[in-house]
Amino acid sequence: MKYLLALALLSASPAAAEVVSADAHDFEVRYSVQVKGPALSAWDSFSQIGKWWSPDHSYSGDASNLSLTPVPGGCFCERMGDKGGVEHLRVAVALPPKRLVMTGSLGPLLYEAVEGVMDVKFDEANGGTTVSVNYRASGFVHGNAGEIAKAVDSVLGEQVARFARYAGTTAPK
Repeated sequence: MKYLLALALLSASPAAAEVVSADAHDFEVRYSVQVKGPALSAWDSFSQIGKWWSPDHSYSGDASNLSLTPVPGGCFCERMGDKGGVEHLRVAVALPPKRLVMTGSLGPLLYEAVEGVMDVKFDEANGGTTVSVNYRASGFVHGNAGEIAKAVDSVLGEQVARFARYAGTTAPK
């Protein structure tokens, strides 16, 4: 699967990002981008995940199969064929347009005994919105979460950069 191969590559992230911490069984990565417009606009753009997520980091190879329903119990899911699909993350907290918290395991972490939390915050400032994405994962990953953190950082950093381009980044000050 393309998603698994891409996540396994340990290339540098095109987005400014940070591996906050990593050890044998857990890691945390963090990203922050400034986009144009109010928080509600950024929230709406983030929710249109199938329009900005890279198809190279999907199971189907087609980003239009991705959807995000930003309500409690909602799903960041991917349709596969007539009856199949993948649940990437489940919405635990939706406080539009301020905060979206999702739980689950991205990519190959889905096949491990790993649980993750993605916390997305939308903060209006200086005529735009700062969108902060923090993903923490912990569990059994054969003792190599530190190495997996580099791959997750690369892939998730790329997605955050794609979101920023889709939502419209603000001009540097």
